[in-house]
Amino acid sequence: MSLTMIVAPKIRGFICTTAHPEGCAKHVAEQITVVKNRGLIANGPKKVLVIGSSTGYGLSSRIAAAFGSNASTIGVFFERPGEDDRTATAGWYNSAAFEKEAKSAGLYARSFNGDAYSDAVKTEVIDAVKADLGQVDCVIYSLASPRRTHPKTGEVFKSVLKPIGETYTNKNLNTTTGVVNEISIEPAQGDDIAQTVAVMGGEDWEMWIDALMAADVLAPGVQTVSYSYIGPEVTWPIYKNGTIGRAKEDLEKVQQSLDAKLAPLNGKAWVSVNKALVTQASSAIPVVPLYISLLYKAMKAEGTHEDTIEQMDRLFRDRLYSGEPQPDEAGRIRVDDWEMKPELQALVGQRWTEVNTENLTEYGDFAGYQASFLRLFGFGLEGVDYAAETNPNVPVPSLA
Repeated sequence: MSLTMIVAPKIRGFICTTAHPEGCAKHVAEQITVVKNRGLIANGPKKVLVIGSSTGYGLSSRIAAAFGSNASTIGVFFERPGEDDRTATAGWYNSAAFEKEAKSAGLYARSFNGDAYSDAVKTEVIDAVKADLGQVDCVIYSLASPRRTHPKTGEVFKSVLKPIGETYTNKNLNTTTGVVNEISIEPAQGDDIAQTVAVMGGEDWEMWIDALMAADVLAPGVQTVSYSYIGPEVTWPIYKNGTIGRAKEDLEKVQQSLDAKLAPLNGKAWVSVNKALVTQASSAIPVVPLYISLLYKAMKAEGTHEDTIEQMDRLFRDRLYSGEPQPDEAGRIRVDDWEMKPELQALVGQRWTEVNTENLTEYGDFAGYQASFLRLFGFGLEGVDYAAETNPNVPVPSLA
């Protein structure tokens, strides 16, 4: 017999250790509504594989493909199911909700829960593509993990978020207390850079595409996309010029390699540079939450704020499948274009120099940051009775 419980957010640092099943389902439903309200995507993909499909940009990619293009989708993730006395991870509930919504819309949706870096999961997914879809015409790569076990050598790599060369000191927002303080981050040591590139770089993306190509399950004209971030100069020491930036440089090298490999299929590999948003991954990066708070305030004021679903819908609708991808000089798709407008960045940069704990509410949208963070875990959504008991043991239909 399944037990029911009242689920409240339990926050430890930059993670929430609980998730609300009905809240996550509501969050998924709201994203689906955004896409459906924009109508069908002309010439959109029909058979889509999303690697890292349970939260953030990956989840929104799956939703945009399915409900914007009536695509059949296969999702791969590594999440923890619920138990009678413990909630599942948010990504598990998101995936359960997505599959139920897809089924009621008459759409094929199948999920795989396991280590996407492993050969075993790649083989399992390829077998499912062959059996159910034949081939896929779009592959989204959106994995974010702190560690990776190499499938060939068994070596375990761990990524770090560190500057390179010297200690980095700057303003930071304590997302628990709302205090604007100063943080110093020691530079990368030893093989920190190589370890981070091994986890967050392009090697696994290439391994996936190689495996899919070898199995002949990539359709002619296939497009594959991996996600990146560049951001403003204030974040560069910890991001673009830090260990994670080196991993993203590796991703861009792999994109060029994949372009060449996919050419015989008239296929294309892309790196899409996305906007700074509150995701489970971005919450862990020092300095970034303060920048996001200032950015949200400015973009909401000018009416250009987008969440992950608006970003991914725009990527599919206006870039990948419009015939006008509008790549930058490095060949990347930029859906961070509204964030990086010079006049907006000048405003955010000015506020960065002036912001402190006392004026944070005036200059930043910390309340919006906190609300976005809680929504990732299914909390703070309208129409959900958070005082009611709920069953934490929710199945993902295709995994039941």
